[in-house]
Amino acid sequence: MAADTPGGDDAWRLGDASQRRGYLTALRDADPGLARDLITASWDAAGAADRAMFLSVLAAGPALRPADEPLLEAALSDRADEVRSWAAYLLASLPGSALGRRMAGRAQRGLRLETGPRGPRLIASPPAECDASMWRDGITPGPGAGRPQLADRTRLMLEVVARTPLRTWTDAFAREPAAILAVPSGDWAPVLFAGWSRAAIAQRNQDWTAALINEALTGRPPAMPAENSALSQLARRADPALGAPDALAGPEQGAPPAVRAAIRVLRFRFDMLKELDVDYSRG
Repeated sequence: MAADTPGGDDAWRLGDASQRRGYLTALRDADPGLARDLITASWDAAGAADRAMFLSVLAAGPALRPADEPLLEAALSDRADEVRSWAAYLLASLPGSALGRRMAGRAQRGLRLETGPRGPRLIASPPAECDASMWRDGITPGPGAGRPQLADRTRLMLEVVARTPLRTWTDAFAREPAAILAVPSGDWAPVLFAGWSRAAIAQRNQDWTAALINEALTGRPPAMPAENSALSQLARRADPALGAPDALAGPEQGAPPAVRAAIRVLRFRFDMLKELDVDYSRG
Protein backbone atom coordinates (compact mmCIF):
# COMPACT_ATOMS: atom_id res chain seq x y z
CA MET A 1 0.00 0.00 0.00
CA ALA A 2 2.85 2.38 0.83
CA ALA A 3 4.20 2.03 -2.71
CA ASP A 4 1.09 3.79 -4.01
CA THR A 5 1.59 6.83 -1.76
CA PRO A 6 3.57 9.93 -2.85
CA GLY A 7 7.29 9.26 -2.41
CA GLY A 8 6.79 5.83 -0.85
CA ASP A 9 8.11 5.03 2.61
CA ASP A 10 11.02 7.43 2.19
CA ALA A 11 8.62 10.36 2.19
CA TRP A 12 7.46 9.38 5.66
CA ARG A 13 10.85 8.54 7.11
CA LEU A 14 12.96 11.24 5.46
CA GLY A 15 10.61 13.81 3.96
CA ASP A 16 9.82 17.32 5.10
CA ALA A 17 6.53 18.30 6.77
CA SER A 18 4.70 18.71 3.45
CA GLN A 19 5.88 15.35 2.12
CA ARG A 20 4.97 13.56 5.33
CA ARG A 21 1.52 15.11 5.26
CA GLY A 22 1.04 14.12 1.63
CA TYR A 23 2.10 10.55 2.38
CA LEU A 24 -0.24 10.25 5.36
CA THR A 25 -3.14 11.82 3.48
CA ALA A 26 -2.80 9.38 0.59
CA LEU A 27 -2.48 6.45 2.98
CA ARG A 28 -5.55 7.60 4.93
CA ASP A 29 -7.58 7.76 1.71
CA ALA A 30 -6.41 4.30 0.61
CA ASP A 31 -6.45 2.44 3.93
CA PRO A 32 -7.75 4.35 6.99
CA GLY A 33 -6.85 1.53 9.36
CA LEU A 34 -3.24 1.39 8.18
CA ALA A 35 -2.97 5.19 8.48
CA ARG A 36 -4.26 5.02 12.04
CA ASP A 37 -1.72 2.32 12.88
CA LEU A 38 1.06 4.48 11.46
CA ILE A 39 -0.05 7.47 13.52
CA THR A 40 -0.23 5.36 16.67
CA ALA A 41 3.25 3.90 16.11
CA SER A 42 4.71 7.35 15.40
CA TRP A 43 2.90 9.29 18.13
CA ASP A 44 5.35 9.14 21.04
CA ALA A 45 8.37 10.14 18.97
CA ALA A 46 6.56 12.95 17.12
CA GLY A 47 6.72 16.59 18.10
CA ALA A 48 3.63 18.66 18.87
CA ALA A 49 3.44 20.06 15.32
CA ASP A 50 3.51 16.56 13.83
CA ARG A 51 0.90 15.25 16.29
CA ALA A 52 -1.40 18.13 15.35
CA MET A 53 -0.75 17.36 11.68
CA PHE A 54 -1.70 13.72 12.23
CA LEU A 55 -5.09 14.73 13.60
CA SER A 56 -5.70 17.38 10.96
CA VAL A 57 -5.25 14.67 8.31
CA LEU A 58 -7.85 12.55 10.09
CA ALA A 59 -10.21 15.53 10.00
CA ALA A 60 -9.82 16.04 6.26
CA GLY A 61 -10.02 12.40 5.21
CA PRO A 62 -12.73 9.72 5.20
CA ALA A 63 -15.29 9.66 7.98
CA LEU A 64 -13.98 8.57 11.36
CA ARG A 65 -14.65 5.07 12.67
CA PRO A 66 -15.15 3.74 16.20
CA ALA A 67 -11.67 2.21 15.98
CA ASP A 68 -10.24 5.75 15.83
CA GLU A 69 -11.66 6.66 19.23
CA PRO A 70 -8.94 5.24 21.55
CA LEU A 71 -6.25 7.25 19.75
CA LEU A 72 -8.31 10.45 19.96
CA GLU A 73 -9.32 9.92 23.60
CA ALA A 74 -5.66 9.57 24.52
CA ALA A 75 -4.88 12.74 22.57
CA LEU A 76 -7.26 14.70 24.83
CA SER A 77 -4.58 14.47 27.51
CA ASP A 78 -1.81 15.72 25.23
CA ARG A 79 0.40 18.51 26.58
CA ALA A 80 -0.09 20.62 23.42
CA ASP A 81 -3.21 22.81 23.21
CA GLU A 82 -3.53 22.40 19.44
CA VAL A 83 -3.44 18.62 19.68
CA ARG A 84 -6.12 18.56 22.39
CA SER A 85 -8.25 20.93 20.33
CA TRP A 86 -8.07 18.70 17.25
CA ALA A 87 -8.86 15.61 19.31
CA ALA A 88 -11.92 17.22 20.88
CA TYR A 89 -13.16 18.44 17.49
CA LEU A 90 -12.81 15.00 15.93
CA LEU A 91 -14.44 13.16 18.81
CA ALA A 92 -17.39 15.57 18.74
CA SER A 93 -17.99 14.56 15.12
CA LEU A 94 -17.71 10.81 15.79
CA PRO A 95 -21.16 9.25 16.32
CA GLY A 96 -21.45 7.42 19.62
CA SER A 97 -18.18 8.68 21.09
CA ALA A 98 -17.66 8.90 24.83
CA LEU A 99 -16.92 12.61 24.45
CA GLY A 100 -20.26 13.05 22.69
CA ARG A 101 -22.02 11.37 25.59
CA ARG A 102 -20.20 13.57 28.10
CA MET A 103 -21.14 16.67 26.14
CA ALA A 104 -24.75 15.54 25.88
CA GLY A 105 -24.91 15.22 29.65
CA ARG A 106 -23.55 18.76 30.10
CA ALA A 107 -25.86 20.11 27.42
CA GLN A 108 -28.99 18.60 28.91
CA ARG A 109 -28.12 20.09 32.28
CA GLY A 110 -27.59 23.45 30.63
CA LEU A 111 -30.62 23.69 28.33
CA ARG A 112 -34.15 22.50 28.97
CA LEU A 113 -37.53 22.88 27.32
CA GLU A 114 -40.31 24.29 29.49
CA THR A 115 -43.96 24.72 28.59
CA GLY A 116 -45.90 27.53 30.23
CA PRO A 117 -49.05 29.56 29.63
CA ARG A 118 -47.40 31.26 26.65
CA GLY A 119 -46.16 28.05 25.12
CA PRO A 120 -42.77 26.29 25.04
CA ARG A 121 -39.54 28.07 25.81
CA LEU A 122 -35.88 27.07 25.99
CA ILE A 123 -34.28 27.87 29.36
CA ALA A 124 -30.48 28.05 29.53
CA SER A 125 -28.46 27.36 32.69
CA PRO A 126 -24.84 27.24 31.57
CA PRO A 127 -22.04 26.21 33.92
CA ALA A 128 -20.34 29.03 35.80
CA GLU A 129 -16.93 27.37 35.71
CA CYS A 130 -14.79 25.43 33.28
CA ASP A 131 -13.72 22.47 35.37
CA ALA A 132 -10.89 20.04 34.62
CA SER A 133 -13.09 17.54 32.79
CA MET A 134 -14.53 20.22 30.52
CA TRP A 135 -11.06 21.58 29.80
CA ARG A 136 -9.87 18.10 28.83
CA ASP A 137 -12.82 17.77 26.44
CA GLY A 138 -11.72 20.86 24.53
CA ILE A 139 -13.75 23.56 26.25
CA THR A 140 -11.64 26.58 27.18
CA PRO A 141 -12.68 29.62 29.22
CA GLY A 142 -11.29 32.03 26.65
CA PRO A 143 -8.58 32.58 24.02
CA GLY A 144 -5.24 31.41 25.29
CA ALA A 145 -6.58 30.05 28.57
CA GLY A 146 -4.32 27.26 29.74
CA ARG A 147 -5.99 25.94 32.86
CA PRO A 148 -9.48 25.46 34.31
CA GLN A 149 -10.84 28.74 35.67
CA LEU A 150 -13.89 30.91 35.95
CA ALA A 151 -15.12 31.80 32.50
CA ASP A 152 -17.67 33.74 30.54
CA ARG A 153 -20.87 31.68 30.73
CA THR A 154 -21.86 32.66 27.20
CA ARG A 155 -18.69 31.16 25.78
CA LEU A 156 -19.07 28.01 27.86
CA MET A 157 -22.63 27.53 26.61
CA LEU A 158 -21.59 27.97 23.00
CA GLU A 159 -18.67 25.54 23.36
CA VAL A 160 -20.84 22.85 24.95
CA VAL A 161 -23.62 23.16 22.35
CA ALA A 162 -21.10 23.10 19.50
CA ARG A 163 -19.69 19.75 20.68
CA THR A 164 -22.96 18.05 21.57
CA PRO A 165 -24.40 15.41 19.19
CA LEU A 166 -27.37 17.03 17.46
CA ARG A 167 -29.49 13.96 18.07
CA THR A 168 -29.37 14.91 21.76
CA TRP A 169 -31.81 17.75 21.11
CA THR A 170 -34.23 15.99 18.76
CA ASP A 171 -34.44 13.05 21.18
CA ALA A 172 -34.76 15.13 24.35
CA PHE A 173 -37.26 17.62 22.97
CA ALA A 174 -39.13 15.21 20.64
CA ARG A 175 -39.01 17.84 17.90
CA GLU A 176 -37.42 18.12 14.48
CA PRO A 177 -34.60 20.68 14.03
CA ALA A 178 -36.82 23.39 12.51
CA ALA A 179 -39.31 23.08 15.37
CA ILE A 180 -36.53 23.35 17.96
CA LEU A 181 -35.16 26.47 16.31
CA ALA A 182 -38.64 28.02 16.38
CA VAL A 183 -38.88 27.76 20.19
CA PRO A 184 -38.11 31.13 21.85
CA SER A 185 -34.88 31.23 23.84
CA GLY A 186 -34.57 34.92 24.68
CA ASP A 187 -31.07 36.38 24.86
CA TRP A 188 -29.56 32.94 24.35
CA ALA A 189 -30.88 32.64 20.77
CA PRO A 190 -27.69 33.91 19.07
CA VAL A 191 -25.50 31.67 21.23
CA LEU A 192 -27.59 28.59 20.45
CA PHE A 193 -27.66 29.43 16.73
CA ALA A 194 -23.87 29.69 16.59
CA GLY A 195 -23.37 26.51 18.63
CA TRP A 196 -25.84 24.45 16.62
CA SER A 197 -24.31 25.75 13.38
CA ARG A 198 -20.84 24.62 14.41
CA ALA A 199 -22.26 21.24 15.40
CA ALA A 200 -24.07 20.87 12.07
CA ILE A 201 -20.86 21.60 10.18
CA ALA A 202 -18.71 19.23 12.24
CA GLN A 203 -21.30 16.44 12.15
CA ARG A 204 -22.20 17.03 8.48
CA ASN A 205 -25.88 17.06 9.36
CA GLN A 206 -27.92 18.32 6.41
CA ASP A 207 -31.25 18.40 8.26
CA TRP A 208 -29.88 20.83 10.84
CA THR A 209 -27.97 22.77 8.19
CA ALA A 210 -31.14 23.34 6.18
CA ALA A 211 -33.15 24.29 9.27
CA LEU A 212 -30.49 26.74 10.50
CA ILE A 213 -30.16 28.44 7.13
CA ASN A 214 -33.90 28.79 6.74
CA GLU A 215 -34.20 30.13 10.30
CA ALA A 216 -31.55 32.75 9.61
CA LEU A 217 -33.11 33.81 6.33
CA THR A 218 -36.76 33.85 7.35
CA GLY A 219 -36.66 34.32 11.12
CA ARG A 220 -34.68 36.60 13.38
CA PRO A 221 -31.59 37.83 11.48
CA PRO A 222 -28.20 37.05 13.05
CA ALA A 223 -27.27 39.67 15.60
CA MET A 224 -23.72 38.85 16.68
CA PRO A 225 -20.41 38.12 14.90
CA ALA A 226 -20.43 34.45 15.93
CA GLU A 227 -23.83 33.99 14.26
CA ASN A 228 -22.73 35.75 11.10
CA SER A 229 -19.60 33.61 10.92
CA ALA A 230 -21.60 30.43 11.51
CA LEU A 231 -24.09 31.33 8.78
CA SER A 232 -21.29 32.02 6.30
CA GLN A 233 -19.74 28.62 7.01
CA LEU A 234 -23.10 26.88 6.71
CA ALA A 235 -23.73 28.49 3.34
CA ARG A 236 -20.39 27.31 2.02
CA ARG A 237 -20.80 23.73 3.22
CA ALA A 238 -24.51 23.20 2.63
CA ASP A 239 -25.96 20.97 -0.03
CA PRO A 240 -26.20 23.17 -3.14
CA ALA A 241 -29.84 22.11 -3.54
CA LEU A 242 -30.63 24.37 -0.61
CA GLY A 243 -29.86 27.27 -2.89
CA ALA A 244 -32.62 26.46 -5.35
CA PRO A 245 -34.63 29.64 -6.00
CA ASP A 246 -37.89 27.83 -5.32
CA ALA A 247 -36.59 26.21 -2.11
CA LEU A 248 -34.95 29.15 -0.39
CA ALA A 249 -36.77 32.22 0.80
CA GLY A 250 -35.29 35.67 0.38
CA PRO A 251 -34.00 37.63 3.37
CA GLU A 252 -36.22 39.91 5.38
CA GLN A 253 -36.03 43.61 4.61
CA GLY A 254 -33.10 45.12 6.46
CA ALA A 255 -31.31 41.78 6.93
CA PRO A 256 -27.59 42.17 7.69
CA PRO A 257 -24.98 41.69 4.94
CA ALA A 258 -24.04 38.21 6.21
CA VAL A 259 -27.56 36.96 5.49
CA ARG A 260 -27.59 38.40 1.98
CA ALA A 261 -24.14 36.98 1.34
CA ALA A 262 -25.31 33.54 2.46
CA ILE A 263 -28.15 33.59 -0.06
CA ARG A 264 -25.76 34.63 -2.84
CA VAL A 265 -23.39 31.77 -1.98
CA LEU A 266 -26.16 29.18 -1.90
CA ARG A 267 -27.71 30.30 -5.16
CA PHE A 268 -24.34 30.55 -6.86
CA ARG A 269 -23.54 26.97 -5.86
CA PHE A 270 -26.95 25.82 -7.09
CA ASP A 271 -26.47 27.54 -10.46
CA MET A 272 -22.97 26.09 -10.83
CA LEU A 273 -24.28 22.60 -10.08
CA LYS A 274 -26.92 23.02 -12.77
CA GLU A 275 -24.25 24.06 -15.28
CA LEU A 276 -22.15 21.01 -14.43
CA ASP A 277 -25.18 18.75 -14.86
CA VAL A 278 -25.82 20.23 -18.29
CA ASP A 279 -22.20 19.80 -19.32
CA TYR A 280 -22.13 16.17 -18.21
CA SER A 281 -25.38 15.41 -19.98
CA ARG A 282 -23.96 16.85 -23.20
CA GLY A 283 -20.72 14.93 -22.80
